[in-house]
Amino acid sequence: MIPFIQNIFGVLEERFPAYTKIIRFLISGGTSTGVDLAFLFFFTDVLGIWYLASAVAAFIIAFFVSFGLQKFWTFRDHSRDGMHAQAGIYFLVASGNLIFNTLLVYLFVERFGSHYLLAQIVASLIIACESFFVYQKFIFHRKAV
Repeated sequence: MIPFIQNIFGVLEERFPAYTKIIRFLISGGTSTGVDLAFLFFFTDVLGIWYLASAVAAFIIAFFVSFGLQKFWTFRDHSRDGMHAQAGIYFLVASGNLIFNTLLVYLFVERFGSHYLLAQIVASLIIACESFFVYQKFIFHRKAV
């Protein structure tokens, strides 16, 4: 990581330890959302694939980025024990989110006339709120020793 960013996080963790996980979650989520939007745009506007099929493909690619960032960076869970189980549960949550995401994008585009990228951004924000709770409480929680 760039030393400047490391310094910023060092200061944030010192001054606001309760908020650093949320900040990391937002940065990780923002990164995976950026990957999602970039592939959504590429598949839809460059390759000419139907926007809903593009949304599914982009979401799957962003899943791998998201899992790695959330597990290792946001929640600082470096344990390899049970990682396959975590990935499986994360995938189930992500699949549920994919269904919810697709429904929201469809509603925003087809019912409300929103641009597909704006619809994806709004859907992502809604899903992010739900996901933080689920990831923290059920997937990447630290077990008491």
